[in-house]
Amino acid sequence: MNAIRRREFITLVGGVAAAWPLAARAQQDTRVRRIGVLMWGDENDPMLKSWVSAFTQALANFGWTDGRNVRMDLRWYGDDINRIGAFAQELVGLQPDIILANTTPATVAVQRETRTIPIVFANVADPVATLVA
Repeated sequence: MNAIRRREFITLVGGVAAAWPLAARAQQDTRVRRIGVLMWGDENDPMLKSWVSAFTQALANFGWTDGRNVRMDLRWYGDDINRIGAFAQELVGLQPDIILANTTPATVAVQRETRTIPIVFANVADPVATLVA
C-alpha cells in the first residue's frame, strides 16, 4: 500500500471535521456522537498513530473531544484482509454516526454492511469504479 503523505492526511482530516453535521453543534445536543474507524496496519505503528492523533486533534479543533462529546471506536485489521469483514460488521453493529475507512478493501467491507451510516474514506484507488453499486 502506498503511504499517504502527512499533509494529504491532515487535509482529509480537515475535510472530515468540516463535513460533520453543523446542525448538531448548533442544537447543543448532549448526546455523545460515535465515530467508527477501520484502519489498515498495526495500532503500534508510529506513523499510523500520528494519523489517528492528527484526526483526533482536528476533531478537537472543531469542538469534538474524544470521551466528552464524541467516542471513537477504532479497529485495526493489520495486513490480514480476512479480518476486515468481521471488523466492518462489528463497527456497523455499534451504530456509529459516521465511519472512517482508510483503504479500498475497508471501504468496500463497510459499504457491504451498511447503506445508512455515512462512510468517509481515504486511500481508495478508484472510488467511482470500486464503490458505486
